[in-house]
Amino acid sequence: MPAQPFDYAVVRWVPNLDRGEWLNVGVVLYCAVADHIACRVELDSTRAAALCPTADLSGPTLHLSALAAVCRGDSVAGPVAQLPTGERFHWLVHPRSAALQVSDVHAGLSEDLHATLDLLFERLVRVRHPA
Repeated sequence: MPAQPFDYAVVRWVPNLDRGEWLNVGVVLYCAVADHIACRVELDSTRAAALCPTADLSGPTLHLSALAAVCRGDSVAGPVAQLPTGERFHWLVHPRSAALQVSDVHAGLSEDLHATLDLLFERLVRVRHPA
């Protein structure tokens, strides 16, 4: 398969907006050519506790589940989940002042969108803890 252009953004959890600190918790990837949108999200409780020991993670976990449902086009996520993939991507990566934020949108080329999402997630979100 020839390389296809894609856009992606990193999803960030911001436990305290005043401090401006964040933890990368996901990646949203969109390819207009393939009409493909996908995400991977994971809130690492160990890293979250290091950033904000008093944080209640139930809210961000619920919001990440909702973000993933919108990305999948799951009807339980409401009308926005029924939008075309491009509109869903733009809705998901629109800047907001909230506990879940996204990075600037970045672009790339991929021959395998699923593998690219996995690679981005491993590189930008997941941290391997020492055994």
